[in-house]
Amino acid sequence: MITRPQTILVAFAAALLSIPLLTACKKSDGKVEEQTAPLQLASEDVLTMSNSALTSGPSITGSIEPERRADLRAEVSAVVLSVLKENGDPVKRGDLLVRLDPTSIRDSLTAAQSSMAAASQAFDQAERQFQRMKTLRETGVVSAQQLEDVEIQRNSAQSEREAARTRVVTARQQLERTEVRAPFDGIVSDRKVSAGDTAQVGKELLKVIDPTSLRFEGLVSADAIGNVSTGQHVWFRIHGFAEREFEGVVMRVNPSANVTTRQVEVLVRFADPKQQPNVAGLYAEGRVETQSTASLMLPNGAIVREGDNAYAWQVKDAKLHKAKLELGERDSRTGAYALRGGIAEGDQILRFPSSTLKDGQAVQTVGTNQPARVAEK
Repeated sequence: MITRPQTILVAFAAALLSIPLLTACKKSDGKVEEQTAPLQLASEDVLTMSNSALTSGPSITGSIEPERRADLRAEVSAVVLSVLKENGDPVKRGDLLVRLDPTSIRDSLTAAQSSMAAASQAFDQAERQFQRMKTLRETGVVSAQQLEDVEIQRNSAQSEREAARTRVVTARQQLERTEVRAPFDGIVSDRKVSAGDTAQVGKELLKVIDPTSLRFEGLVSADAIGNVSTGQHVWFRIHGFAEREFEGVVMRVNPSANVTTRQVEVLVRFADPKQQPNVAGLYAEGRVETQSTASLMLPNGAIVREGDNAYAWQVKDAKLHKAKLELGERDSRTGAYALRGGIAEGDQILRFPSSTLKDGQAVQTVGTNQPARVAEK
Protein backbone atom coordinates (compact mmCIF):
# COMPACT_ATOMS: atom_id res chain seq x y z
CA MET A 1 0.00 0.00 0.00
CA ILE A 2 1.39 3.45 -1.11
CA THR A 3 1.13 6.19 1.45
CA ARG A 4 0.48 9.87 0.65
CA PRO A 5 4.17 10.95 1.06
CA GLN A 6 5.19 8.21 -1.35
CA THR A 7 2.65 9.43 -3.93
CA ILE A 8 4.07 12.95 -3.78
CA LEU A 9 7.62 11.66 -4.31
CA VAL A 10 6.58 9.61 -7.36
CA ALA A 11 4.83 12.60 -8.96
CA PHE A 12 7.85 14.82 -8.30
CA ALA A 13 10.16 12.27 -9.93
CA ALA A 14 7.91 12.04 -13.02
CA ALA A 15 7.95 15.81 -13.35
CA LEU A 16 11.71 15.85 -13.25
CA LEU A 17 11.89 13.21 -16.01
CA SER A 18 9.57 15.31 -18.26
CA ILE A 19 11.93 18.33 -18.20
CA PRO A 20 14.28 18.25 -21.28
CA LEU A 21 17.91 18.07 -20.44
CA LEU A 22 19.99 21.09 -21.54
CA THR A 23 23.68 21.01 -22.20
CA ALA A 24 25.12 24.06 -20.59
CA CYS A 25 28.45 25.53 -19.87
CA LYS A 26 29.48 28.03 -17.30
CA LYS A 27 31.01 31.33 -18.37
CA SER A 28 33.77 33.02 -16.44
CA ASP A 29 31.25 35.46 -15.00
CA GLY A 30 29.20 32.62 -13.58
CA LYS A 31 26.32 32.80 -16.12
CA VAL A 32 25.12 29.69 -17.90
CA GLU A 33 24.42 29.76 -21.65
CA GLU A 34 23.04 27.15 -24.05
CA GLN A 35 25.49 25.56 -26.48
CA THR A 36 24.29 25.26 -30.11
CA ALA A 37 25.85 23.34 -32.96
CA PRO A 38 27.68 25.47 -35.59
CA LEU A 39 25.63 26.54 -38.62
CA GLN A 40 26.73 24.46 -41.58
CA LEU A 41 27.25 26.33 -44.85
CA ALA A 42 27.98 25.04 -48.32
CA SER A 43 30.16 27.07 -50.67
CA GLU A 44 27.15 28.07 -52.77
CA ASP A 45 25.50 29.59 -49.69
CA VAL A 46 28.20 32.25 -49.44
CA LEU A 47 28.73 35.19 -51.79
CA THR A 48 32.18 36.78 -52.06
CA MET A 49 31.84 40.48 -52.76
CA SER A 50 33.59 41.90 -55.80
CA ASN A 51 33.19 44.92 -58.04
CA SER A 52 30.76 44.59 -60.96
CA ALA A 53 29.20 46.95 -63.46
CA LEU A 54 26.28 49.15 -62.42
CA THR A 55 24.38 50.12 -65.56
CA SER A 56 21.99 53.02 -65.86
CA GLY A 57 20.11 54.80 -68.60
CA PRO A 58 16.66 55.84 -69.85
CA SER A 59 13.80 53.36 -70.00
CA ILE A 60 12.50 52.14 -73.35
CA THR A 61 9.11 50.59 -74.12
CA GLY A 62 7.64 49.25 -77.32
CA SER A 63 6.99 46.02 -79.17
CA ILE A 64 8.79 43.32 -81.12
CA GLU A 65 8.13 43.80 -84.83
CA PRO A 66 9.58 42.27 -88.01
CA GLU A 67 11.72 44.47 -90.20
CA ARG A 68 10.55 42.58 -93.31
CA ARG A 69 6.77 42.51 -93.51
CA ALA A 70 4.35 42.76 -96.40
CA ASP A 71 0.69 43.73 -96.24
CA LEU A 72 -0.69 42.06 -99.36
CA ARG A 73 -3.69 43.87 -100.82
CA ALA A 74 -5.95 43.28 -103.79
CA GLU A 75 -4.75 45.06 -106.94
CA VAL A 76 -7.87 44.15 -108.95
CA SER A 77 -11.57 44.01 -108.11
CA ALA A 78 -12.63 40.37 -108.08
CA VAL A 79 -14.24 37.66 -105.98
CA VAL A 80 -11.92 35.56 -103.79
CA LEU A 81 -11.92 31.99 -105.09
CA SER A 82 -9.61 30.42 -102.51
CA VAL A 83 -7.11 31.18 -99.75
CA LEU A 84 -4.38 28.57 -99.76
CA LYS A 85 -2.54 29.47 -96.53
CA GLU A 86 -3.58 29.90 -92.91
CA ASN A 87 -2.06 31.96 -90.10
CA GLY A 88 1.25 30.47 -89.02
CA ASP A 89 1.88 28.60 -92.26
CA PRO A 90 5.45 28.95 -93.58
CA VAL A 91 5.75 30.12 -97.19
CA LYS A 92 8.48 30.36 -99.79
CA ARG A 93 8.97 33.23 -102.19
CA GLY A 94 6.57 32.84 -105.11
CA ASP A 95 4.14 30.49 -103.32
CA LEU A 96 0.49 31.05 -104.29
CA LEU A 97 -1.44 32.46 -101.33
CA VAL A 98 -4.77 33.80 -102.66
CA ARG A 99 -6.54 33.18 -105.96
CA LEU A 100 -9.09 35.72 -107.26
CA ASP A 101 -11.71 35.15 -109.95
CA PRO A 102 -10.04 35.94 -113.33
CA THR A 103 -13.10 35.52 -115.56
CA SER A 104 -13.84 39.16 -116.42
CA ILE A 105 -10.15 40.06 -116.69
CA ARG A 106 -9.50 37.11 -118.99
CA ASP A 107 -12.36 38.31 -121.23
CA SER A 108 -10.77 41.78 -121.29
CA LEU A 109 -7.47 40.23 -122.28
CA THR A 110 -9.09 38.29 -125.12
CA ALA A 111 -10.76 41.45 -126.42
CA ALA A 112 -7.51 43.40 -126.17
CA GLN A 113 -5.64 40.70 -128.07
CA SER A 114 -8.27 40.77 -130.85
CA SER A 115 -8.01 44.56 -131.06
CA MET A 116 -4.23 44.35 -131.31
CA ALA A 117 -4.47 41.77 -134.09
CA ALA A 118 -6.81 44.03 -136.09
CA ALA A 119 -4.65 47.08 -135.42
CA SER A 120 -1.53 45.22 -136.52
CA GLN A 121 -3.25 44.14 -139.72
CA ALA A 122 -4.41 47.70 -140.43
CA PHE A 123 -0.90 49.02 -139.85
CA ASP A 124 0.65 46.46 -142.20
CA GLN A 125 -1.80 47.45 -144.90
CA ALA A 126 -1.15 51.17 -144.37
CA GLU A 127 2.61 50.56 -144.45
CA ARG A 128 2.38 48.76 -147.82
CA GLN A 129 0.24 51.58 -149.21
CA PHE A 130 2.77 54.15 -148.05
CA GLN A 131 5.66 52.30 -149.64
CA ARG A 132 3.79 52.10 -152.98
CA MET A 133 2.94 55.81 -152.93
CA LYS A 134 6.52 56.60 -152.06
CA THR A 135 7.75 54.73 -155.14
CA LEU A 136 5.19 56.42 -157.37
CA ARG A 137 6.18 59.80 -156.03
CA GLU A 138 9.75 59.20 -157.11
CA THR A 139 8.51 58.67 -160.69
CA GLY A 140 6.25 61.75 -160.51
CA VAL A 141 2.99 59.83 -160.92
CA VAL A 142 1.49 61.04 -157.60
CA SER A 143 1.68 64.40 -155.90
CA ALA A 144 3.43 65.21 -152.65
CA GLN A 145 0.06 65.86 -151.01
CA GLN A 146 -1.14 62.35 -151.82
CA LEU A 147 2.05 60.85 -150.33
CA GLU A 148 1.61 62.94 -147.19
CA ASP A 149 -2.00 61.80 -146.77
CA VAL A 150 -0.96 58.15 -147.01
CA GLU A 151 1.85 58.70 -144.50
CA ILE A 152 -0.60 60.22 -142.02
CA GLN A 153 -2.85 57.20 -142.35
CA ARG A 154 0.16 54.91 -141.77
CA ASN A 155 1.16 56.81 -138.62
CA SER A 156 -2.38 56.67 -137.27
CA ALA A 157 -2.52 52.91 -137.83
CA GLN A 158 0.82 52.57 -136.04
CA SER A 159 -0.51 54.52 -133.03
CA GLU A 160 -3.59 52.32 -132.89
CA ARG A 161 -1.43 49.22 -132.94
CA GLU A 162 0.72 50.49 -130.04
CA ALA A 163 -2.37 51.43 -128.03
CA ALA A 164 -3.82 47.98 -128.59
CA ARG A 165 -0.54 46.40 -127.49
CA THR A 166 -0.60 48.47 -124.30
CA ARG A 167 -4.13 47.27 -123.54
CA VAL A 168 -2.99 43.68 -123.95
CA VAL A 169 -0.07 44.19 -121.60
CA THR A 170 -2.32 45.84 -119.02
CA ALA A 171 -4.92 43.09 -119.23
CA ARG A 172 -2.20 40.44 -118.89
CA GLN A 173 -0.82 42.17 -115.80
CA GLN A 174 -4.30 42.37 -114.33
CA LEU A 175 -4.73 38.66 -114.96
CA GLU A 176 -1.46 37.89 -113.18
CA ARG A 177 -2.61 39.93 -110.20
CA THR A 178 -5.52 37.58 -109.63
CA GLU A 179 -2.91 35.24 -108.16
CA VAL A 180 -1.38 36.71 -105.00
CA ARG A 181 2.04 35.21 -104.24
CA ALA A 182 4.51 35.44 -101.35
CA PRO A 183 7.08 38.22 -101.89
CA PHE A 184 9.74 36.48 -99.74
CA ASP A 185 10.30 33.49 -97.48
CA GLY A 186 8.34 33.93 -94.26
CA ILE A 187 5.19 33.11 -92.32
CA VAL A 188 1.57 34.12 -92.84
CA SER A 189 0.70 36.22 -89.78
CA ASP A 190 -2.70 37.80 -90.46
CA ARG A 191 -5.31 36.39 -92.83
CA LYS A 192 -8.06 38.90 -93.68
CA VAL A 193 -10.27 37.20 -96.32
CA SER A 194 -11.99 33.92 -97.06
CA ALA A 195 -13.34 32.28 -100.18
CA GLY A 196 -16.43 34.11 -101.48
CA ASP A 197 -15.41 37.57 -100.27
CA THR A 198 -15.44 40.45 -102.76
CA ALA A 199 -12.03 42.05 -102.92
CA GLN A 200 -12.00 45.67 -104.01
CA VAL A 201 -8.78 47.37 -105.05
CA GLY A 202 -6.74 48.04 -101.89
CA LYS A 203 -8.54 45.51 -99.68
CA GLU A 204 -6.25 43.72 -97.21
CA LEU A 205 -5.86 40.05 -98.03
CA LEU A 206 -3.17 38.78 -95.64
CA LYS A 207 0.18 39.67 -94.10
CA VAL A 208 3.50 37.90 -94.49
CA ILE A 209 6.39 38.48 -92.10
CA ASP A 210 9.99 37.29 -91.96
CA PRO A 211 10.46 35.91 -88.41
CA THR A 212 14.25 36.09 -88.75
CA SER A 213 14.13 39.89 -89.03
CA LEU A 214 12.49 40.70 -85.67
CA ARG A 215 13.64 43.83 -83.85
CA PHE A 216 12.65 45.92 -80.84
CA GLU A 217 10.82 49.06 -81.96
CA GLY A 218 10.83 51.12 -78.78
CA LEU A 219 10.09 54.64 -77.60
CA VAL A 220 12.31 56.77 -75.38
CA SER A 221 11.28 59.97 -73.62
CA ALA A 222 12.48 63.11 -75.39
CA ASP A 223 13.97 64.30 -72.08
CA ALA A 224 16.54 61.49 -72.17
CA ILE A 225 17.04 61.01 -75.90
CA GLY A 226 20.17 63.17 -75.87
CA ASN A 227 22.05 60.36 -74.11
CA VAL A 228 20.98 57.68 -76.61
CA SER A 229 23.12 56.90 -79.65
CA THR A 230 23.69 54.05 -82.07
CA GLY A 231 25.79 51.16 -80.82
CA GLN A 232 24.63 51.36 -77.20
CA HIS A 233 23.47 48.17 -75.48
CA VAL A 234 19.86 47.68 -74.47
CA TRP A 235 18.62 45.18 -71.88
CA PHE A 236 14.93 44.35 -72.09
CA ARG A 237 12.29 41.78 -71.27
CA ILE A 238 9.45 40.60 -73.47
CA HIS A 239 5.98 39.78 -72.15
CA GLY A 240 5.50 36.06 -72.60
CA PHE A 241 9.24 35.49 -72.08
CA ALA A 242 9.47 37.16 -68.65
CA GLU A 243 12.00 34.66 -67.35
CA ARG A 244 14.48 35.64 -70.06
CA GLU A 245 16.44 38.84 -70.45
CA PHE A 246 17.34 39.91 -73.97
CA GLU A 247 20.26 42.01 -75.10
CA GLY A 248 20.08 44.37 -78.06
CA VAL A 249 22.04 47.11 -79.76
CA VAL A 250 20.66 50.48 -80.86
CA MET A 251 20.88 50.60 -84.64
CA ARG A 252 18.87 53.75 -85.42
CA VAL A 253 17.37 56.75 -83.62
CA ASN A 254 14.48 58.56 -85.29
CA PRO A 255 15.44 62.20 -85.96
CA SER A 256 11.97 63.48 -85.02
CA ALA A 257 9.75 63.00 -81.98
CA ASN A 258 6.11 61.95 -82.02
CA VAL A 259 3.97 65.10 -82.11
CA THR A 260 1.46 63.66 -79.63
CA THR A 261 3.53 61.74 -77.05
CA ARG A 262 6.82 63.64 -77.51
CA GLN A 263 8.64 60.33 -77.51
CA VAL A 264 11.36 59.31 -79.95
CA GLU A 265 11.42 55.98 -81.78
CA VAL A 266 14.55 53.89 -81.26
CA LEU A 267 15.15 50.74 -83.31
CA VAL A 268 17.04 47.97 -81.53
CA ARG A 269 18.36 44.80 -83.15
CA PHE A 270 18.97 41.61 -81.19
CA ALA A 271 22.62 41.21 -80.23
CA ASP A 272 22.30 37.46 -80.84
CA PRO A 273 19.84 36.59 -83.66
CA LYS A 274 19.50 33.10 -82.17
CA GLN A 275 17.92 34.58 -79.02
CA GLN A 276 15.09 36.42 -80.72
CA PRO A 277 11.57 35.07 -80.06
CA ASN A 278 9.37 33.47 -82.69
CA VAL A 279 6.34 35.71 -82.08
CA ALA A 280 5.92 39.28 -83.31
CA GLY A 281 3.81 42.05 -81.77
CA LEU A 282 4.68 41.29 -78.13
CA TYR A 283 5.13 44.16 -75.67
CA ALA A 284 8.68 44.76 -74.43
CA GLU A 285 10.30 47.09 -71.93
CA GLY A 286 13.85 47.67 -70.79
CA ARG A 287 16.63 50.19 -70.37
CA VAL A 288 19.23 51.69 -72.66
CA GLU A 289 22.72 51.34 -71.17
CA THR A 290 24.09 54.86 -71.41
CA GLN A 291 26.35 54.69 -68.33
CA SER A 292 28.29 51.90 -66.61
CA THR A 293 30.29 52.26 -63.40
CA ALA A 294 32.15 49.73 -61.21
CA SER A 295 30.57 49.15 -57.81
CA LEU A 296 29.98 46.49 -55.17
CA MET A 297 26.61 44.98 -56.01
CA LEU A 298 24.56 42.98 -53.51
CA PRO A 299 21.57 40.85 -54.61
CA ASN A 300 18.25 41.81 -53.09
CA GLY A 301 17.83 38.33 -51.61
CA ALA A 302 20.89 38.82 -49.39
CA ILE A 303 19.53 42.00 -47.79
CA VAL A 304 17.67 41.89 -44.47
CA ARG A 305 15.22 44.76 -43.91
CA GLU A 306 14.41 46.06 -40.46
CA GLY A 307 12.33 49.20 -40.74
CA ASP A 308 14.33 51.80 -42.61
CA ASN A 309 17.59 49.97 -42.03
CA ALA A 310 19.21 47.29 -44.18
CA TYR A 311 21.60 44.59 -43.02
CA ALA A 312 23.57 41.63 -44.35
CA TRP A 313 24.99 38.60 -42.58
CA GLN A 314 28.75 38.55 -42.94
CA VAL A 315 30.77 35.36 -42.46
CA LYS A 316 34.04 36.20 -40.71
CA ASP A 317 36.31 34.25 -38.40
CA ALA A 318 33.92 31.25 -38.48
CA LYS A 319 31.11 33.41 -37.08
CA LEU A 320 28.16 35.39 -38.33
CA HIS A 321 28.24 39.17 -38.01
CA LYS A 322 25.31 41.45 -38.69
CA ALA A 323 26.60 44.29 -40.87
CA LYS A 324 24.58 47.45 -41.37
CA LEU A 325 24.45 48.51 -45.02
CA GLU A 326 24.36 51.84 -46.79
CA LEU A 327 22.50 51.12 -50.01
CA GLY A 328 22.92 53.09 -53.21
CA GLU A 329 21.21 52.93 -56.59
CA ARG A 330 19.38 49.81 -57.69
CA ASP A 331 20.28 48.18 -60.98
CA SER A 332 16.94 47.90 -62.80
CA ARG A 333 18.32 45.12 -64.98
CA THR A 334 19.43 42.71 -62.22
CA GLY A 335 17.60 44.07 -59.17
CA ALA A 336 20.88 44.24 -57.19
CA TYR A 337 21.81 47.27 -55.09
CA ALA A 338 25.02 49.24 -55.22
CA LEU A 339 26.71 49.53 -51.81
CA ARG A 340 28.02 52.79 -50.42
CA GLY A 341 29.23 51.31 -47.16
CA GLY A 342 29.02 48.49 -44.63
CA ILE A 343 30.76 45.82 -46.67
CA ALA A 344 34.14 45.79 -48.39
CA GLU A 345 35.43 43.95 -51.42
CA GLY A 346 36.34 40.36 -50.56
CA ASP A 347 33.87 40.02 -47.67
CA GLN A 348 31.76 36.88 -47.58
CA ILE A 349 27.98 37.32 -47.31
CA LEU A 350 25.14 34.83 -46.88
CA ARG A 351 23.15 34.66 -50.11
CA PHE A 352 19.78 33.82 -48.54
CA PRO A 353 19.70 34.53 -44.80
CA SER A 354 16.94 33.29 -42.51
CA SER A 355 15.17 35.07 -39.68
CA THR A 356 16.58 32.70 -37.03
CA LEU A 357 20.23 33.71 -37.37
CA LYS A 358 22.03 35.28 -34.43
CA ASP A 359 24.89 37.73 -34.29
CA GLY A 360 28.05 35.88 -33.31
CA GLN A 361 26.64 32.47 -34.22
CA ALA A 362 29.33 29.93 -35.13
CA VAL A 363 29.46 28.62 -38.69
CA GLN A 364 31.17 25.68 -40.30
CA THR A 365 31.84 25.22 -44.01
CA VAL A 366 30.89 21.80 -45.37
CA GLY A 367 31.39 20.13 -48.73
CA THR A 368 29.18 21.10 -51.62
CA ASN A 369 27.66 17.61 -51.65
CA GLN A 370 26.25 18.11 -48.14
CA PRO A 371 23.01 19.97 -47.56
CA ALA A 372 23.34 23.46 -46.14
CA ARG A 373 21.35 24.63 -43.16
CA VAL A 374 20.83 28.19 -44.31
CA ALA A 375 17.34 29.57 -44.87
CA GLU A 376 15.77 28.69 -48.15
CA LYS A 377 14.61 31.26 -50.74
